[in-house]
Amino acid sequence: YITENGCAVDEAVTDTRRIAFLEGHLGALRTAIDAGVDVRGYFTWSLTDNVEWIEGASKRFGLVHIDYETLRRTPKESYAWYRDVIRSQKAPRTVESAD
Repeated sequence: YITENGCAVDEAVTDTRRIAFLEGHLGALRTAIDAGVDVRGYFTWSLTDNVEWIEGASKRFGLVHIDYETLRRTPKESYAWYRDVIRSQKAPRTVESAD
């Protein structure tokens, strides 16, 4: 399992650097899986912006932007990008007949 893989960037909702970061890491992960590495799961870091011990609230870590004054949540471009990546990897469901 790969947990908490992500990056802190100063970009708000348009976070192209995060998309590039994730795209590179997921590409390397695909290469590893194709080579036989047993990967059971991948979790990006983090779903929402948060406050870190060292960085405080100065860096944005999440796929969802949080306005710390209003607490309004806005999905970032990386959110939509990652959603689409997940959808493209999902195996179609098969429907079994009830005979």
